[in-house]
Amino acid sequence: MEGTGQSLAGFLRAGEIAGALEWWRDAGVDCDFADVPQGWLAAPEAPPAARELKREIKPDGPPVSEPPAPARIGGDQALWPQDLARFRQWWLDEPLLDDSAVRGRVPPRGNGETRLMIVVGQPDPEDTDALLSGPGGRMVGAMLAAMGMAPDDVYLASALPRHMPVPDWAELARRGLGDVLRHHVGLVAPKRLLVFGEGALSLLGNDLTQNAQNSSQLYHQGQTIGLLGARDLALLARPAWKARFWRDWLDWTGTETE
Repeated sequence: MEGTGQSLAGFLRAGEIAGALEWWRDAGVDCDFADVPQGWLAAPEAPPAARELKREIKPDGPPVSEPPAPARIGGDQALWPQDLARFRQWWLDEPLLDDSAVRGRVPPRGNGETRLMIVVGQPDPEDTDALLSGPGGRMVGAMLAAMGMAPDDVYLASALPRHMPVPDWAELARRGLGDVLRHHVGLVAPKRLLVFGEGALSLLGNDLTQNAQNSSQLYHQGQTIGLLGARDLALLARPAWKARFWRDWLDWTGTETE
């Protein structure tokens, strides 16, 4: 060797190098090997140009947050009206009572401290200025006549201020609509409370499908009010349901009409 900086290839003839490579190929070694681990099952990495493009189209700014929870129906309960006259106007005008929708609301009918308060789930689609002014109202009128009651003896109300196609009663109860209904009942202070429809009943903690005895009592602000639950007014057009309701009414009132 004439110098330590010269490579081994400098001392080998071209034929010897070619022969050595041919020998390794005959042995089946025709690739370079390394001891560095390889991720053979890993997804191929995108080329640099694709990675740059992905970074360019990635939206900037803070992460998207969850939408705020819906406001409690009626707002702060401490601010609710404490007399029936003011409650009627609040029922028509309060934005938080129905997610700011005030058009199409229908006021209740009657005076406070009546013999009977009737509650339905919501106004009929035909109701405009007066609650139960359509077929449901005619059925109630015939029912009251059979009970021996005058219209002035009854207060008519709805759990919802306006008609809704498919109310989510469980969600409405979670948001506090049941508290609004109880407050309404407390202001009216009736002797008896008749509730039509499972939706309205569920707001008061009653369920016709789970309770064979439909009569109970409602306790609210020191008041104890007799409560009778019934099916929707539309179902009472069926003779079987009408007969069942009348039996429940007679049992509830002790065959009396007060």
